[in-house]
Amino acid sequence: MPAVFAHGALRLYLLALLEGGPKHGYELIKALKDRFGGAYSPSAGTIYPRLGKLEADGLVATEPSGRRTTYRITAAGLSELNHRRMDLAAVERGITASVQRLAVELMLQQFRDGIRADLQGGAPHGPLTAVALDHVRLVLDEARAAISTTLHR
Repeated sequence: MPAVFAHGALRLYLLALLEGGPKHGYELIKALKDRFGGAYSPSAGTIYPRLGKLEADGLVATEPSGRRTTYRITAAGLSELNHRRMDLAAVERGITASVQRLAVELMLQQFRDGIRADLQGGAPHGPLTAVALDHVRLVLDEARAAISTTLHR
């Protein structure tokens, strides 16, 4: 699977999430999972080291909150975020494109699974005839051509 975020993009996106207010690590993980429609959920091993680096760079500060640590953006973090708004917009466009591609892939998987179930359920009148098979091939070819045209507009 290709990297979800380009180099430095997750760091920037974490700052953007913290701009909305202090959060603990698992809230950030959930926010990312929600933004990706559940298709991507970063591990704690991905998030916490980046938060630690952001803290070491002075871009976030931590506050103990019971058994958890809450992260908040600092003035330096907000300054970096403000200087990189165009980069953040590009990251957001990339996320949107990824979510859209994943949605299409999910639709395709559901379609394929439905057709497979129809085939496994068996035709009520016995095996597929050559005419039925040719018709299925024609319909699938037409659907593929129509989808391809839509995607390349």
